[in-house]
Amino acid sequence: MKYDAQDCLLVSKNRLTPTIYDFYLQNQTLASITRPGQFVQVLVPGKTLRRPISVCQVEGDLIRLVFEVRGEGTEILSRIKTGEIINIIAPLGRGFSLEPDKKTVFVGGGIGVPPMLYSAMQFGPNAIVINGFRNKDAVILSEDFERAGCRLIVTTDDGSFGIHGFVTQPLAEVIDDAEMICACGPTPMLRNIAKMAEEKGVPCQVSLEQRMACGVGACLGCAVAIKDGNGRIIYKHVCKDGPVFNSEEVAW
Repeated sequence: MKYDAQDCLLVSKNRLTPTIYDFYLQNQTLASITRPGQFVQVLVPGKTLRRPISVCQVEGDLIRLVFEVRGEGTEILSRIKTGEIINIIAPLGRGFSLEPDKKTVFVGGGIGVPPMLYSAMQFGPNAIVINGFRNKDAVILSEDFERAGCRLIVTTDDGSFGIHGFVTQPLAEVIDDAEMICACGPTPMLRNIAKMAEEKGVPCQVSLEQRMACGVGACLGCAVAIKDGNGRIIYKHVCKDGPVFNSEEVAW
């Protein structure tokens, strides 16, 4: 596949929390071919390496990106103004394999919540969404999931909003009715969800978080250990072979 960098117009910008920003980028060509679970590589002014950001939503000719400021690059990105141009390479990676007629549980943790929105939107009331955050101030996108018709459950580590605890607690209550689980978030969370899914015999797809440089499989910097089915460990790349993998493939 040939990857082309394209300019997008930043048509909307909002600050969801002190460190999380919500961008809508306009590009009809890229929006029309972007699928749930994929990501983009964003060119940051003054930086050589692009920053990978998951696609939160596609609406008409708009691609929505929700990202957290974690370093100098994303800080520079957060200062770009509405009406300016952002250059991206998109869509990248393998997204979720979705069957909207199946009862599916979507689980997101922290900044792993945004990429779950576009996926859950395909299911409406067939989606149960469990989102986990550190505290009330970190909660994002709840209204978006509710507008999509999803059944939403929110947990916080400190109990300041929703259920006090981790996402695995409400997951244990609904997993018996699930036909599929899709999850994105910190590795310990994904590991625990994968274990629960395996014990219950529920298919599970996980979107892995990994540092990326090129985003297209050229630099080989985002390797992850995968089981090949014959008891051997091989390495695949989150940017090209993922970021979504079947949970039983991953060598946790």
